[in-house]
Amino acid sequence: MKLSFENRKERGFWSRAGNLIVIFLVLAILMITSAFIELNQSKSEQLALMREQAHSLLESIIVASTNSLLANEELELSYRNRLLNNAVLIKEMFEKGIINNSVLRQLSKKNNIYRVNIFNNKGQKIFYSHEQSHFNAKQNFSPKDVLRPIFTGEEDTLIFGLRQARYEDDEIRYAIAIAAKNRSAIVLNVNAAEILDFRKNIGFGVLLRKVSESPSIIYLALQDSNHILAAAGSVNQLKPINDSPFLSTILSDSIFDTRQINIDTVQVFEAAHPFVHHEKVVGLFRVGLSMEPIQAINSRVFRRIIVITIFLIVLGTIFLTIFFTRQKYDLLRQNYDIVETYSGNIIQNVSDAIIVAHEEEGITVFNSAAKKLFNKNEADISGKSLKFLLDSPVCDDLFSMPSSIRHFECDIDGEKKYLLISKNEIADKNLHNIILVIRDLTQEKLMEAQMHRNERLTAMGELASGVAHEIRNPLNTIGTIVQQLDKDFEPVSDKREYHELAGLVYNEVKRINETVQDFLRFSRPEPIQPSLFPVTDLINQVGLQYKSAAEVQNIKLNIDINWHGEVYWDNRQIKQVLINIIQNAIEAVEKSGKILLSVNPLDKKTLEIIIQDDGKGMTESERNNIFNLYFTTKARGTGIGLSIVQRIVYEHGGIISVNSEPGKGSAFVIKLPIRIDK
Repeated sequence: MKLSFENRKERGFWSRAGNLIVIFLVLAILMITSAFIELNQSKSEQLALMREQAHSLLESIIVASTNSLLANEELELSYRNRLLNNAVLIKEMFEKGIINNSVLRQLSKKNNIYRVNIFNNKGQKIFYSHEQSHFNAKQNFSPKDVLRPIFTGEEDTLIFGLRQARYEDDEIRYAIAIAAKNRSAIVLNVNAAEILDFRKNIGFGVLLRKVSESPSIIYLALQDSNHILAAAGSVNQLKPINDSPFLSTILSDSIFDTRQINIDTVQVFEAAHPFVHHEKVVGLFRVGLSMEPIQAINSRVFRRIIVITIFLIVLGTIFLTIFFTRQKYDLLRQNYDIVETYSGNIIQNVSDAIIVAHEEEGITVFNSAAKKLFNKNEADISGKSLKFLLDSPVCDDLFSMPSSIRHFECDIDGEKKYLLISKNEIADKNLHNIILVIRDLTQEKLMEAQMHRNERLTAMGELASGVAHEIRNPLNTIGTIVQQLDKDFEPVSDKREYHELAGLVYNEVKRINETVQDFLRFSRPEPIQPSLFPVTDLINQVGLQYKSAAEVQNIKLNIDINWHGEVYWDNRQIKQVLINIIQNAIEAVEKSGKILLSVNPLDKKTLEIIIQDDGKGMTESERNNIFNLYFTTKARGTGIGLSIVQRIVYEHGGIISVNSEPGKGSAFVIKLPIRIDK
């Protein structure tokens, strides 16, 4: 009986031990299984995070690439306009019969033009700006062939753009041609080294190399259906797009997608995004990210699983639960910190202003772009409502509109801003936040308006030139005849009245002729001749010139210079800009008024000149038309002065705008690069 009891006790002990072992094993299996599930979940989250990171990276590269292409196109446009303007001048001189080789050499040297050639309609060179040096040399193309559309009357203007030089295989020119009398052709070209250097310095290759310097990026490439257009990193193993269904689908459907591939035994996370420019698909941007960080995290997690398993067996269910909970907490906290840090960096470094406001707590997020846009620190606006920032009747619709994207014209610190605002609301039982993403389009709007004005001014200037040429000779004839009649003929009666009327007619003809001369000066502007000089000298000269004239009318002219460096401008033309605007300000200001001329740096490359008065101001209609040719509010004005101002600023690569309200004065704002490209 005793043996039987001990046997039962032993069997019970082992049974309980077995049950305990089973429980431990079950718990261990459950916890280990749960840990592996957590591992896979962590990997999925990391891959999702890498997908977002790759998407943001490619979007940023696409924006930078688009800006690079637009900058290159703008440079080529400036070359084309400069050559066309000179070609029109040479055409007028050629058709008047005052062109010869010497004149062409002087014009090309003065205007920095490499070659000027004039061909007759048979393709024979009749005038040229350079000494002939290629006799019987091999030609890359025949002028007779490329200029045929002009010779045959099919075209009046040919824009060749960048092309190989006629004789030199290793040189590139930027060339244009226009038709002249008898279907002859005037051809101008410049050395395209500046354009090529510009492309080299800001092109795709430089951009991709800089971005790919990050150790987490294995390769970065722009690839079309057949070739790799630009690349950086390890791109030797990249296959053509047509050989990959994955890449072909992205290119054909214009979508963003990611995949995991192996390149030389290295696991790579690849993302691809189509690159579209001017509504045309250029190719695919492909970026390969190293998966070593994820593999390292997975290795650490796997080692921790082994440790947890040992502790589960040794210490039991309680310690197993504690370690598993701690493991889960650490992993979640790590993922949270990564996401929080990554999101915070994105919010702080994007170019758009991002503002998050709680209906009770006020503004809670205010990124760097928002600080720059509103010129406020985060401490100044923390806890304030959105109306504290956008306190303008024009912006009232923003607070009542639903979640959407709209354009707004808002006043910020007294300055009108053109903003693209995206509004979203996040609301639940305990949370109601308004998220604003604001893009400042002010500079783009001002530049667009200035470009449109310049196009209109160019067209009107050409018309003015034609009309001026037609009426100047008859005016001179009338003036001569009136003088001769006043000198040779004298009536029997009313002699004094006769001479007064003759003098009046002559003076009016003279005044009309002066107006014609103004038109001609506008239609044929002088080329910019920049030089290096201190900006304080220019401002002080203008101030000294007008200080006495202002004091005569009891007007106070103040000068505020907050930057004292040297600028590379055309001193005479910029001085003309300031004189024209200050003269208008003096005429607009009542007695005892004030005029402020200030100079401020916007950044390391741009200066802002503001001429502000407290005169009668302008209506919206006057403000919108103030730079238009022939528009004037003066009884004896021609409406050319501010048009010339706008053209000079534009040719210096700057922007001019005006802020004005009736009864509150006007402020002309000029933004110029410190050193213009010439």
